Amino acid sequence: MPRYAEISAMKSLKEVINPTTIIRSSKLDEAYGIEIILASETFQHTGSFKFRAAYNLASSVANEHIIAASSGNFGQALAYACRLLGKKCTVVMPETASRVKIEGVAANGGIVELVDTKSISRAERVNQLCNEHPEAYKASAYDDLHVIDGNMSLGEELSAIAFDHILVPLGGGGLISGILKGLCNAGHMGEVIGAEPLLANDAARSLREGKLIRNDQEPPTIADGARTISLGNYNWEIIRNGLGRIIEASDESIKKATKELFDLANLKSEPTGALGLAALSENKSEFKGKTVCVIVSGGNVDPLLYGELIR
Repeated sequence: MPRYAEISAMKSLKEVINPTTIIRSSKLDEAYGIEIILASETFQHTGSFKFRAAYNLASSVANEHIIAASSGNFGQALAYACRLLGKKCTVVMPETASRVKIEGVAANGGIVELVDTKSISRAERVNQLCNEHPEAYKASAYDDLHVIDGNMSLGEELSAIAFDHILVPLGGGGLISGILKGLCNAGHMGEVIGAEPLLANDAARSLREGKLIRNDQEPPTIADGARTISLGNYNWEIIRNGLGRIIEASDESIKKATKELFDLANLKSEPTGALGLAALSENKSEFKGKTVCVIVSGGNVDPLLYGELIR
């Protein structure tokens, strides 16, 4: 395996990421009566924005073994990033994770640990593995400064676009924290709005109550990327100080938005990626006459589930 000092100098984050794909759809604009700008990360390496975070983390730490929990997208991205950097990674995933995401981690050289989350949480299993491998770096898919700074690259890209509001899928908070920092650093004045599943609305409840609220267990929303127990501590500090509001979207709206992205924009999205459009669909009147940027965070979805959603 190459020495860390040698491989870390290979390429910077900006040299390896694919710029976000901007999509305009007249069909979508007409259906909503709103000027919508889709910023799609479905064409990012490994199919989601998570590669930004994963590569920044893997290239920033000296450890040659990284252990993390993931519902799938961060795991795939981390496996690929570690493969590029000559590192090893172990990803703890729920047994209920999408097969396409489990296979994606393994295909990129990651070691997959499947757990029954009713018996042991992903976080507990990660802690066990870190005790067994003290030389490893324990990574969080969202509650890590390297992750937030990696996602900040998307905010910096979006700062070049004129919009009134931006709707960002919200699970653990890593993406929206990075976008908030990136836009703020660039002096962009557009309003950042979180889009969270109603069935996993710990962030919305936290913002309303002014303190970090945790779910009792992983929420049963179809948006698997948002099945987090709570926001990360780093993310919470950024969100409570910089985010004005969160819109909660029903699972029915999320399913409908996934289909609309396919029908009206010819874009394949996973349910979590459709959260922004789902939130917009439930609040169309509020955004009339505005320009709204909608983040489509990823497109990794089980083919059978996707077939059901778009039929």
